[in-house]
Amino acid sequence: MTEGTLYAVSDLHVGYPENRKVAEELRPGSPEDWLIVAGDVSESFEDVRRTLGLLRERFAEVIWAPGNHELWTTPDDPVQLRGEARYRALVELCRSLGVLTPEDPYAVWRGHGGPVTIAPLFVLYDYTFRPRGTTTKEQALAVARAAGVVGTDEIVLHPDPYPGLDAWCAARLAETERLLAARDPELPTVLVNHFPLRREPTQVLRYPEFALWCGTEHTHDWHLRFGASVVVYGHLHIPRTTFHDGVRFEEVSLGYPREWKPRGGPSGLRPVFPQPGPAR
Repeated sequence: MTEGTLYAVSDLHVGYPENRKVAEELRPGSPEDWLIVAGDVSESFEDVRRTLGLLRERFAEVIWAPGNHELWTTPDDPVQLRGEARYRALVELCRSLGVLTPEDPYAVWRGHGGPVTIAPLFVLYDYTFRPRGTTTKEQALAVARAAGVVGTDEIVLHPDPYPGLDAWCAARLAETERLLAARDPELPTVLVNHFPLRREPTQVLRYPEFALWCGTEHTHDWHLRFGASVVVYGHLHIPRTTFHDGVRFEEVSLGYPREWKPRGGPSGLRPVFPQPGPAR
């Protein structure tokens, strides 16, 4: 009997027909396979429901961490909830599908590489990945705007009821640290976050100013503090494997068709355990 594979993927962006087709074709290799979805399924509430529901029918367990796109409130989405209310509605949607969220007890993977605690996180970003020479959020945003780089989040990601995304991030950091501190300390973790937990992955961005919308300096040492054997993330649309302090970091994005087509096709599911070889 196979132990199964723990897979991960992020940034499915199924609003694109080519990506929707890729998502519809994702299938496990065995009935014991689990799937981590590290955010950005879609900005459409219905697309999130449909895609996560389909994946949950196929995989033994599905674990979701939100991206920024799920939290967008766009004019054409019938669900007009904003900020925290939208996040809570997404959590309830996932629970209705049997998909685990950052608000649920952490699951323990006992297959290859286990046992490990899989911890989906939701900590946002707080504008601390700033351009060199800037010391405040306002200065950093001004530099980014001067370079013609402004995250769409500034228009459609609302922090309600918090005064700003940095304040919402601070609240999420405190809550997430509390949850992680309460885990079984004897087990290593797989930390799952849409945004990279460290700044180094953003150093390969084509537009470095975009790092402002990519994470927070406050999670820089979480892979050490919380015993990570692997960190899974997305958001950058640059799938690859890196190591920090001896810990494996897996960027598992599909990305937009204009990004994955030149690479020869979609990257598909990324094995977390068993440990994969070099990314292709």
